[in-house]
Amino acid sequence: MTYYDVFNGDADGLCALHQLRLVEPRDAVLVTGVKRDIALLERVPAQAGDAVTVLDVSLDKNREPLVQLLESGVRIDYYDHHFPGEIPSHPALVARIETASDQCTSLLVDADLAGRCRTWALVGAFGDGLDAVARRLATSLNLGEAALARLRELGTYLNYNGYGETIEDLFFAPDLLYRRMQGFVDPLDFVAEDEAFAVLRGGFADDMARARELVPEHLSDNHGIYRLPAEPWARRISGVLANDLTQAAPERAHALLTERPDGGFVVSVRAPLARRVGADALCRQFSTGGGRQGAAGINRLSETDYDDFVARFLESFTEGGSG
Repeated sequence: MTYYDVFNGDADGLCALHQLRLVEPRDAVLVTGVKRDIALLERVPAQAGDAVTVLDVSLDKNREPLVQLLESGVRIDYYDHHFPGEIPSHPALVARIETASDQCTSLLVDADLAGRCRTWALVGAFGDGLDAVARRLATSLNLGEAALARLRELGTYLNYNGYGETIEDLFFAPDLLYRRMQGFVDPLDFVAEDEAFAVLRGGFADDMARARELVPEHLSDNHGIYRLPAEPWARRISGVLANDLTQAAPERAHALLTERPDGGFVVSVRAPLARRVGADALCRQFSTGGGRQGAAGINRLSETDYDDFVARFLESFTEGGSG
């Protein structure tokens, strides 16, 4: 019997898997990639009798290989918070999927484990931009403000590391970063003892300094649109920058369009923090779009669709609501 752990390469995917394996250790084949590399189940060569755990990748984007694996006799546990479409009914599938805007995969795992590794769940939630939710959950723990700030910082950096066109854009490949996390029950010990934290902190500071020089293409009370160049630093920073802009202006929807080296754009969309709905509905109007209600994206938007996207973005988020 072979085990496979399939997970998104961002903070939420990393922290969700880490919680599970702290409680249920398992020697598993890791399948992951950059954050937007979500068509992961097609890479799993599982056979009858094998077991697969999937964390923080869209079921809707992996439907065909999921069904094929189930029909071949593979048992699958699925944790996610993205739009799933119709969830297959199969005795070998256990799906824990919740799409509410205040959920992430790390929180779903935390609930399943009754909070046994909650500090890592906080890291995942902070990394996913759910600051208020993470702080509410932290009231169950004896953590001071300095510790919370450090957990938020770690979550931000783990999330930042996941963004890129290829693994070469990242400071650490997600599977290798997970292996570095494995020895740490307490994320604060990881911060203090593993040099990955310092490496990511330095890279983040450099990339954010460049990002602060960006001039928005459009800025109003309700909308912010930013265009980023086809550079590794821009690809790395786009998701975290979108989260930071949203935290700073909670009534404003944001769209970050990062130029792809081969033409077109990678798009990150954040609904207003005050009304975390509409981002996924907007992005799913485009062929490579998806995500969740508060935060979504488009993996490949053509130059010819730029104006159409901007028009739909402006229409989707209006004062007092979305859509």
